[in-house]
Amino acid sequence: MKNNVTFLALIAALGGFLFGYDTAIISGTIGFVKTQFDLGTLMEGWYVSSALVGTILGVSFAGVLSDAYGRKNILIVSALFFALSAIGCALSGSFTALVAYRLIGGIGVGVASMLSPLYISEIAPAKSRGRLVALYQLAITLGILVAYFANSFLLSLSVSGKGADMSAVLNKIVVTEVWRAMLGSETIPALLFLFLLLLIPKSPKWLTMKGKSEEARSILLRFMGREEANREIGNVQEVLRKKSGGIATVLSGPFKLAMLLGVSLAVLSQVSGINAIIYYGPRILEEGGLQLGEALGGQVVIGVVNVLFTFLALWKIDDLGRKPLLVYGVLGIMISLITIGGLFYFEVDNALLLMIFVLTFIACFAFSFGPVLWVLLAEIYPLKMRGAAMSVATMAVWVGTTFVGQMTPWFLENLKPYGTFWLFAACMVPAFYLVVKVLPETKGKTLEQIENYWLTK
Repeated sequence: MKNNVTFLALIAALGGFLFGYDTAIISGTIGFVKTQFDLGTLMEGWYVSSALVGTILGVSFAGVLSDAYGRKNILIVSALFFALSAIGCALSGSFTALVAYRLIGGIGVGVASMLSPLYISEIAPAKSRGRLVALYQLAITLGILVAYFANSFLLSLSVSGKGADMSAVLNKIVVTEVWRAMLGSETIPALLFLFLLLLIPKSPKWLTMKGKSEEARSILLRFMGREEANREIGNVQEVLRKKSGGIATVLSGPFKLAMLLGVSLAVLSQVSGINAIIYYGPRILEEGGLQLGEALGGQVVIGVVNVLFTFLALWKIDDLGRKPLLVYGVLGIMISLITIGGLFYFEVDNALLLMIFVLTFIACFAFSFGPVLWVLLAEIYPLKMRGAAMSVATMAVWVGTTFVGQMTPWFLENLKPYGTFWLFAACMVPAFYLVVKVLPETKGKTLEQIENYWLTK
């Protein structure tokens, strides 16, 4: 039973791997694309954030379509978008075409970023839901790490000139314009994701919501006994009889606080500065005294730490709960950001010290905001409007990410690195308040119990 559910969760979590890969692979291409297309600061930001605009588009329709046609079917659409984007970027003939294909990839990211954790939450038992949904964030960090390794490998291949004897097209992609190979490498995991999605069943909760309880029961019987399966379906049917549906409910009814909390934490998680490090890490580390090759190597170390500390969350999220991980994580993020800003402000010429506090920041994010946010967004909304509500909250994630992706070059140039990191630190103050004072603990509760909490509150 357990292994079967875990297998399904791992397949769905591949959407997170592609999310992380797509997000991080661009970091190794920025310098090359900027030089080749002679981009200014704002256009450099547009190259990075264009995919993020796509994610907002993807999220905007993912919830409605997944409520209508099912989580599985729309995830398959996202896999197709990933593959099309990777191939298109590798072959694009102009900056406009490159941005267009990045937008397409962003749509895939937006859809997967909402539906992968949602699907996992709907197949997972309450006692292990946090751990299984956190697999999604682990997959994101692994995608980021693999992307860093891919960038380093392809860069070394390009510099060595070992691909000089390839055909003219391959030589252009792999050697002379290596950024094409970096972006095109996403084709492999995209096609794997597409194939594996064909093997997973539809969400039993979605099927029950659509009145297909017998089909839902037959799927649940693969993971659990008949009595437990009947109880799961009965719980969903009971919730459906209550007046908790409609997106308007989330803006004015008992779920208003849940919506505001989810959206606020979603935006604040991104303005912590995590994507400034993911996207512009090499540039930031270069300003701290590292050479480009060393900076790209530093990105790999960042990726390793990101993965390792996500395992910590995976291990403890269902034991300690969501709140303790967020409380200590947000505190650590604030302290790290303030310290990094101080190192730049006082011009401390110590690249190792800078790297230590960047890694501390990454570690704190990786065991808190990184995995816990996706777990919360997948479990705090009621069934009838879960797709639509999670679309809104996930869109908030991408609005924050787009803002950071677009504005970080401007921040670094005008506020300087110290002002940029101190600005991110200031954004963690309201995050800490919400976690301590407003956020309920949801560990061990069924999705239906969490829904009833908001109704009674």
